[in-house]
Amino acid sequence: MPFDFNKQIIEEFRANRGRVGGPFEGARLLLLTTTGARSGEQHTVPLGYLHDGGEQVLVIGSANGADRHPAWFHNLVAEPTVNVEDGIFTYEARATVLEGAEREAAWARAVEADPGWAEYQARTSRVIPVIALKQTGGGPPPASSFGEALRMIHDAFRRELVLIRKEIAESGPGLGAQLRVNCLTLCQGLHVHHSHEDRGLFPALSAQHPELAEVMDRLGAEHEKVAALLARLQEVVSTESADTPAVLKEVEELASAVEQHLDYEEEQLIPILDGA
Repeated sequence: MPFDFNKQIIEEFRANRGRVGGPFEGARLLLLTTTGARSGEQHTVPLGYLHDGGEQVLVIGSANGADRHPAWFHNLVAEPTVNVEDGIFTYEARATVLEGAEREAAWARAVEADPGWAEYQARTSRVIPVIALKQTGGGPPPASSFGEALRMIHDAFRRELVLIRKEIAESGPGLGAQLRVNCLTLCQGLHVHHSHEDRGLFPALSAQHPELAEVMDRLGAEHEKVAALLARLQEVVSTESADTPAVLKEVEELASAVEQHLDYEEEQLIPILDGA
């Protein structure tokens, strides 16, 4: 992509917490910053990514099917420590170029989810690389208050739910491999977020604000309800015969419960968090 176009996307991405318009509207996008192999300077590019479960995502060095690998790929081969921005979090990651069966499995998932990747490969004789970015460090969202940080995290879940619902609604009768990974990654992310709240935020607020007892009881009960829905969704998507209508039904029910929960939590807790 031309430098000026990249610069525009980067500025829009950072100004809108990962949301951009134009050809990338609604896409999963990140900003990758590498260290120049020759210059030693920092270079940032916007890239689409694929979930790979846990704290790892995949990016693909397609260069739109050009005969040369993109510059950012050469940079991370020379220096695998990179910086990633996902719109909410900024973190350090370790880049690993996938090879052999691992690369082929990831590539097959990517092509199944978006045939455009296969079109890029058809344009060039080089093997388009697939790179895993595994988080190695990071911190809380760059927010001005605890309340804003909570809302930012919640908005990331809201956005992912919208994307997954759209992907399922537009998919074929069977559930694609990448869509399974997307669903399972969402489940894991919500589980981790709620576990952190159950062990940290909620006990701290309960101790400091006994008047919130009813609110905390409701939030705790909603966590249990969401956990049950997550377990059901994980079970459905892990079944080889999973079909789109069955998964969409579970995702819709989960989305409804999660959105109501996030709205209520923000309504009740953000004034307390920001007041503190």
